[in-house]
Amino acid sequence: MAKRERPKAITLTDAAAARVKEIIENSDKEIVGVRIGVEKGGCAGMAYTMEYAEEIGPMDEVVEDKGVRVLIDPKAILFLLGTEMDFEVGKLSSSFQFNNPNAIDACGCGESVTIQPVPEDALQ
Repeated sequence: MAKRERPKAITLTDAAAARVKEIIENSDKEIVGVRIGVEKGGCAGMAYTMEYAEEIGPMDEVVEDKGVRVLIDPKAILFLLGTEMDFEVGKLSSSFQFNNPNAIDACGCGESVTIQPVPEDALQ
């Protein structure tokens, strides 16, 4: 029986990769990448987090895509599997967007989502 291929934890669009590179290059400290996670919050239950990563944690999932290193918080991996990270520029604001196949609902303001975790056997 062939082993099922595990989906990538996260992929980046060209726009997201370019913006992450710019953020890292403009940082005033040594950055190894950006760390992505999720936390409880917002009216839909969960919100995405993103921060500078000064070091790689022992349990971080490390994803290299388009010349960018993204670290996934180990508590978030089941919520983020298969997610595409994009960067959108609008007339009044710009922001990272997460196109997450595990999101089952979102609040009206777009600040939080309801995410159903991927079954753990998908990691094997």
